Amino acid sequence: MPDPVAFPFAALVGQSEMKTALLLSVINPAVGGVLLIGPRGTGKTTAARALVHLMPTVQRSRCQWGCEPEMAFGGGPDAVCEECAKKLARGEALTYPDVMRFVELPLSAGLSDVVGRVNEVALERGNFRLEQGILSAANKSLLYVDEVNLLDAPIVDVILDAAAQGRYTVRRGPVAGTFQARFILVGSMNPEEGALRPQIMDRFGLRVIVDALTESTDRLALYERVRAFRQDPSGFARHWERETLLLTQEIVDARERLPAIELSADAGQLGIHLVQKLAIASHRAEFTMFEAARARAAADGRAEAGPDDVRAVAPMALRLRRSAFMERFGAEMTREDTEIHAVLGESV
Repeated sequence: MPDPVAFPFAALVGQSEMKTALLLSVINPAVGGVLLIGPRGTGKTTAARALVHLMPTVQRSRCQWGCEPEMAFGGGPDAVCEECAKKLARGEALTYPDVMRFVELPLSAGLSDVVGRVNEVALERGNFRLEQGILSAANKSLLYVDEVNLLDAPIVDVILDAAAQGRYTVRRGPVAGTFQARFILVGSMNPEEGALRPQIMDRFGLRVIVDALTESTDRLALYERVRAFRQDPSGFARHWERETLLLTQEIVDARERLPAIELSADAGQLGIHLVQKLAIASHRAEFTMFEAARARAAADGRAEAGPDDVRAVAPMALRLRRSAFMERFGAEMTREDTEIHAVLGESV
């Protein structure tokens, strides 16, 4: 059966902060991904899945272990598998252009589904071979986890390890394999259904509070678009095809501009002032904020990220950086956003 058609990203109504955060994470994976926090029915999963229409092209490894030329150049021939070392010696390409994938990790997935398992067909033939898991399939792609706060602890641990290292190792009997796993992590959760472990919370660069639309015209527009989509998903997607193609090209152009984007001295000083004034200990706070600011400048076609870019992304990058427990997220988020905007006001 063909994959179901996703709701077009360009057709999403309102929720500008959520859309901005998701687009910035695709433009610049160094932002560190996005966590969407909010009650059921506010469009978190729909928005995340809508990114499937906007995926840019990346260079993907032809090897099951994810070997790439830069691995060999940085660590020598032993940094790639034996077969890829031979290909390099023959001058053969290790990668090919491919569209970035949208990979979803279902709550029902077991640990072997996530990290990989022994190939049973090969085992019956006397060969002991590992198959890649979901994390490896998400290499150079976007990994989406709905209800991330409900994941089993062992799976959270392997995601944390892979996110920190960009790779992970699987050992099954006499065979061990190291898979590449550099992915954009996007998660969504309803805090009423349970807390999120601080360790994985820290891995999400941007944090967005997704609440219900407040304008009656927006809610009516949302109803009309969802109704039209449910009646004819393919036709609705075609209706938004032009906007989708334009948005995809904007992402491609922004990704090409990104390496040359610099952070202005004023923007850097403002960001550090914010972090210190708010007494945030984690250095991921300023890294995420500055990388998101650079992505915003790239999206706007500017050569430099300035104070306005930092102001625009600061709430997403800095909120919930000091929270001890997610059950306090509501009051904590309100208080922190108030303080962030107060400090921003002082810095104008």
